[in-house]
Amino acid sequence: MTIDPDDTVRVWLVERTYSDDEQNLIILTYATTDGERYFRKERALTSFSDVRDTTAAVDADPANLGTVDTAALQDQYATEARRMEEKHDPDDVI
Repeated sequence: MTIDPDDTVRVWLVERTYSDDEQNLIILTYATTDGERYFRKERALTSFSDVRDTTAAVDADPANLGTVDTAALQDQYATEARRMEEKHDPDDVI
């Protein structure tokens, strides 16, 4: 995948986890449809009334993307990212 540093890259939600180390921290992982790159977003929920939507996809700065190093994880992320892309519009709230 060629990435122009002036462009953003669309990544799709592939994983949502809750941190064991910190209370009220949600970790959202988005990935490219080939599973090779990922974007991690952390959210601290400060109260029950703290509502922030999680969308099916986000457009990320290429400089903020990490590389997925294992083939198994690349396959998992690619499968889930493609599934999300097929079933949802990018702005769908998940």
